[in-house]
Amino acid sequence: MPFRPVMSEKLAAAVVRQIEELILRGILRPGERLPAERDLSERLGVSRPSLREAVAELQARGLLETRAGSGIFVTEVLGSAFSDALIQLFANHDEAVFDYLSFRRDMEGLAAERAATHGTDSDLRVIDTLFTRMEAAHQKRNPAEEAQLDADFHLAIIEASHNVIMLHMMRSMYQLLREGVFYNRSIMFRQRSTRDALLDQHRAINTALQARDAAAARAAVAMHLGFVETALAADRKAARDEDVARQRYDRLHPRG
Repeated sequence: MPFRPVMSEKLAAAVVRQIEELILRGILRPGERLPAERDLSERLGVSRPSLREAVAELQARGLLETRAGSGIFVTEVLGSAFSDALIQLFANHDEAVFDYLSFRRDMEGLAAERAATHGTDSDLRVIDTLFTRMEAAHQKRNPAEEAQLDADFHLAIIEASHNVIMLHMMRSMYQLLREGVFYNRSIMFRQRSTRDALLDQHRAINTALQARDAAAARAAVAMHLGFVETALAADRKAARDEDVARQRYDRLHPRG
């Protein structure tokens, strides 16, 4: 008969499984610091020796790391799925920018569709809260803050899709975006007319999600990223045109 004796689970194993699940689901994020040992052991309801055993196992698996004098952190490497060589390659070629946007349009459109269907009420409240913060930042005219909230808004939609593979893949993509590998996000928020258009586009995405209209949410994401692609293409063309104009000017005004 296919039965085996029921074994009670070690407390350390239960702690390992819980922390693993928090990392997998994106609740504990790369680089995030865990609470101090005493606090964490009390929250988990386990002894400090059991907690230490669990932490040691998670460190051995490469999920946690100890920083001298600072505490225990989720490993930073979990935030990137790309090698340094590939990241440098992306940064050196404009082709990667537009392939990145095309990839986002496909993946985030699917994520928005799934979020409208599978997202919980709490997921939608998170998205709505971030959009409200975007509206507040818009009034302050702070491009850096608005750009950061833009990324958080899109990641919240991906989290609400409840697909952990998509979550970790897209989080890696957004980390590269934050680091300016694909383009400087703040560029998109410099002109008032562009900032107004971007806010309206995010409002359309949020409205569709709050109404749980999957088709409208996907269409709103596609329209938004199409706008971003067009704006970046225009910015690249303007830079090239200026370079040519400067060469003509230099020809009329030779040095020396």
